[in-house]
Amino acid sequence: QLQASGGGLVQPGGSLRLSCAASGFTFGNRALGWFRQAPGKEREGVSCLTQSDDRTAYADSVKGRFTISVDSAKNTVYLQMNNLKPEDTAVYYCAADLVVTKSRSWYLRNGMDYWGKGTQVTVSS
Repeated sequence: QLQASGGGLVQPGGSLRLSCAASGFTFGNRALGWFRQAPGKEREGVSCLTQSDDRTAYADSVKGRFTISVDSAKNTVYLQMNNLKPEDTAVYYCAADLVVTKSRSWYLRNGMDYWGKGTQVTVSS
């Protein structure tokens, strides 16, 4: 299971850090990711990290503002979001693929096998 937390209401330009704790499996050589879905829009891949090489990928819309990281000891993946904009408003979901067979860009376009419940992020003044 994956459980995301840390969402909330923040003003434009503000920051939030989302957390996603995993249970039932341990982190190690996984693909981990964050996705979001705004009302009336399709799901968007935000960020992906592959643990085998510790490399990351980001959607163009969040590059330079968002950072994905993982704490394997805590079995938790994070998304640090800085300089938030109203268009970042969405429900954010964490996801994981236990057997990594695809590229990071593929995961961002197509999603992953395991999903957590979302956490709402609202950016508004």
